[in-house]
Amino acid sequence: MLPLSYDRYYAETEAQTAGIVEVLRSADPALPVPTCPGWTLTKLIRHVGRVHRWAAASVTRRATEYVDPKGLDDAVPPEDTEGLAAWLTAGAERVVQAIREAGPEARVWTWADEQSAGFWARRVAHETLVHRADASLAVDGDFEPAPEVAADGISELLGFIASPKVGERRTAFAELTGDGQTLHLHATERRLGAAGEWQVCRTPDGVVWEHGHAKGDVAVRGPAADLLLVLYRRLPASKVEVLGDERLLDHWLAHTAF
Repeated sequence: MLPLSYDRYYAETEAQTAGIVEVLRSADPALPVPTCPGWTLTKLIRHVGRVHRWAAASVTRRATEYVDPKGLDDAVPPEDTEGLAAWLTAGAERVVQAIREAGPEARVWTWADEQSAGFWARRVAHETLVHRADASLAVDGDFEPAPEVAADGISELLGFIASPKVGERRTAFAELTGDGQTLHLHATERRLGAAGEWQVCRTPDGVVWEHGHAKGDVAVRGPAADLLLVLYRRLPASKVEVLGDERLLDHWLAHTAF
């Protein structure tokens, strides 16, 4: 079932962007976003739109190194609500079109192990989804991504945490070494099957993980969307069921900000 198809990633990028626009049109743009301390709704939208444009430029240019986002055209959005909404929507369309035209296999610089346009398809979809959650939580709105999308977001995040290359950028990940401590993540949607369970082990060399069912030193159980938002520290761990060594989960969350 997972990972998702590229068409699904494109669709999710556009759908989650539309969800942010919906929040914008119903709320004060200056509304604080509690899950992103110091951000307003406007600042969140500027961030998402710039990520879309940065990824699009990297793909369009077939970049072989980091692209400085400060030099991108159209990086400054309009001030008015409708202009800001149109700007955000255009950025999502731009990155989807860029990846479609290049093809997911096109070689493109990224900050992770996978160096392809396809990396950006997945990353942009989940970046947009998490910030859609931020916007929805700011207005106490509903946020219910499909379980398979949330589960794929969990797998992507664990892949980053386990990557030595990504760990060079996220130095806090170095604190996750261990001598065999395990976390078991369990999404409660039965239709996910094995794709909805993750066994994570902290080894002396770093984190390793795989899909599967096994007893962990701490088990975290709940709907896939709630698990995703707990792991991204958008929801407190009290929103899901935690069994076993809660200190192990607390330590994990303290060192996996992303």
